[in-house]
Amino acid sequence: MTVSRLALAASSFVFFTAAAGAEPTKYPLTLENCGETLTFQKAPASTVTVGQAATEVLYSLGLGDKVTGTSVWFNEVLPEFKEVNDKVERLADNDPSFESVVAKKPELVTVQFIWHVGPDGIVATRTQFHDVGIPTYVLPDDCVAKDNTVGVDGTRSELFSTASIHQGARELAQIFDIQDKGEQLVASLTEREDKAIAEAKALNLKDVSAVFWFSSAEMDIDPYVAGRKGAPAYMMDKLGIKNIIESDEEWPVVGWETIAKANPTLIVIAKMDRRRFPADDYEKKLEFLKTDPVASQMEAVKNNRIVVMDAHAMDATIRTIAGIEVLSKSLKDSGLAQ
Repeated sequence: MTVSRLALAASSFVFFTAAAGAEPTKYPLTLENCGETLTFQKAPASTVTVGQAATEVLYSLGLGDKVTGTSVWFNEVLPEFKEVNDKVERLADNDPSFESVVAKKPELVTVQFIWHVGPDGIVATRTQFHDVGIPTYVLPDDCVAKDNTVGVDGTRSELFSTASIHQGARELAQIFDIQDKGEQLVASLTEREDKAIAEAKALNLKDVSAVFWFSSAEMDIDPYVAGRKGAPAYMMDKLGIKNIIESDEEWPVVGWETIAKANPTLIVIAKMDRRRFPADDYEKKLEFLKTDPVASQMEAVKNNRIVVMDAHAMDATIRTIAGIEVLSKSLKDSGLAQ
């Protein structure tokens, strides 16, 4: 008990010391962001978000009053942000139009996925936004050590790290001149992550493996699963779990026969409100796993070691921390501990 109190006191001291040491932004502020050089003469008065992750990190920084439009949602907003989110216009559940974003006259567009504003931008290119005087900031977790021109969702050259999430929080805090809020958020995320990792390691589990199933274009074809260098791979690496998928792609397509042969200890399935594909519905995933002649033979299915996780936690976002917490708890509840 004494150790716990001392640990809590130490973490609180770091938390407040970091916040107290943050200095005001000096404008003009110049940042390098995902291959673009951005310069801000002052803190933006408003922003539109393209991507739920961008929305929730801004809310987490206390910038909800600056957000005038959102888009690209996978799950319901975090409960603590429902009140502020209800006041913000949702331009689209999925991809917004360029015109709808520009119509809000934002002083910044904050983006989750580079492919929304990249050279073949689904919404528009960064150049198109910049040509009308609107800078675009892309969360670093989608471009740090990642080539978004390879594979459907990009390919990572190095294992994802939550350090890129911290970078995004700090840079947005710097852009909006609220560095203290950025340091507070990073400290909170770090504390939660460290706790979840410690709890999993205390179980001393051996030879645990997993596969993360995000979705499938059709129920009867190969699924999109987590590669070995994205956010789910980071979760597994930190918690001592082997990822049975060896592709560097963010979300490669892998056959059920291959997955069944690897026979993972755990199957983690995405729960989302989006309905682009039939398998977006996690209940249909569960039904498939229990009835498919190949998938149903896996030990994870037979022993009901199926973990349901918010889809947004499987992407590189601040919810990745919640994903680590869910996965850590599932290890404790799985009956695998000796």
